[in-house]
Amino acid sequence: MSKTVEIKRSGATAKDDPNCFNRLHWALEPVARANPGDYVVYETRDAFDSQFDFDTTPEQVAACDLNRVHPMTGPVHIEGAERGDALAVTIVDIAPSDYGYTAIVPGFGYLRDVISGPFIANWKLDRLCAVSEQIPGVRIPMCAFPGSIGVLPGEPEVAAALEREGALAAAGGFVLMPDPGRAVPERLFGEGAPYAAEGLRTVAPRENGGNMDIKAMQVGTTILFPVLVDGAGLWTGDIHFAQGDGEVCGTAVEMAARVTLKCEVIKGGGKDIVFPHVTGGSQLRNTEPGRFHAIVGMPVKKAGEVPPHLAYLDSPKVAALTNLSEDLSLAARDALLRMIDWIATNKGYTREQAYAICAAAVDLRIGQLVDVPNVIVSAVLPLDIFVE
Repeated sequence: MSKTVEIKRSGATAKDDPNCFNRLHWALEPVARANPGDYVVYETRDAFDSQFDFDTTPEQVAACDLNRVHPMTGPVHIEGAERGDALAVTIVDIAPSDYGYTAIVPGFGYLRDVISGPFIANWKLDRLCAVSEQIPGVRIPMCAFPGSIGVLPGEPEVAAALEREGALAAAGGFVLMPDPGRAVPERLFGEGAPYAAEGLRTVAPRENGGNMDIKAMQVGTTILFPVLVDGAGLWTGDIHFAQGDGEVCGTAVEMAARVTLKCEVIKGGGKDIVFPHVTGGSQLRNTEPGRFHAIVGMPVKKAGEVPPHLAYLDSPKVAALTNLSEDLSLAARDALLRMIDWIATNKGYTREQAYAICAAAVDLRIGQLVDVPNVIVSAVLPLDIFVE
């Protein structure tokens, strides 16, 4: 018979909460245990660990502590789950808090070289929509999902992530490597601990799931994870009230929440799952806009420009080109920049406001991948978010 297992939130920050962590490691100990079929209720913290509230200013955003980002609730030991199994996790309910935010943090976000911030929209939330004094005339419907959800990585997965991400960092890629500063729990990452340098940052998604930011993972969807440690270690956090596919400014409509999950163990089912699978029904249709305005983007840029995602390559060669071949990231950037200009011109918002609107509501979609050199990405803006 199913029961309900609750993981409560306590303390002002994740550091004071025994049910939270913000670094991933195979040795994290469970904070609760549940049987397959039980309802597991997670009280989660917002992505920036309560550093923002209704009175937060852009100056405070610029001074925030990024080492505290992504406090996660859990992990929960699922009885009977063993490495090699799969864990099928169904999202049953997401109850929002009354406060959310979309922030542009200097040095972060897809257009960090163009719109650096700081900026913050503080949103009032209920189960219907989000409204903000900083972006008047916009109403974002609730489309809640876990920005981050996953299981614990195993010892081999932690080692593999450290090796490949370390190599990318050495090549100049934008990677957040392990950092024990403000790590939670401190006891795993204190001085002299054997894995003080191994705690993976939770910003990057990996084989175990994590920060996938897929808006279709709403109530009713089921996510299949490979079980990588005995007990699986199921966790979640970084809950989004709403988001455009792309989360382009680096934040969605972020919030604390109460999330109810239900899971089943599929014995031996993990052998065919490398990265998580997501199954559902009407969730994709529920994200479709009624009225929309879309702008097409191609892999083109200004002469001399080196976008951040290309900065670690041969910069002089990149700078000399105005058209790149089969570069989806550049096509998405082109579509997004044109959409920001369109919103600013046609709706009267600043470019910072328009960027935040894109993060909260605009979907980036692949059009085609074969018409070389110009692959296509379109930015799709739902027009019904604007209050007439």
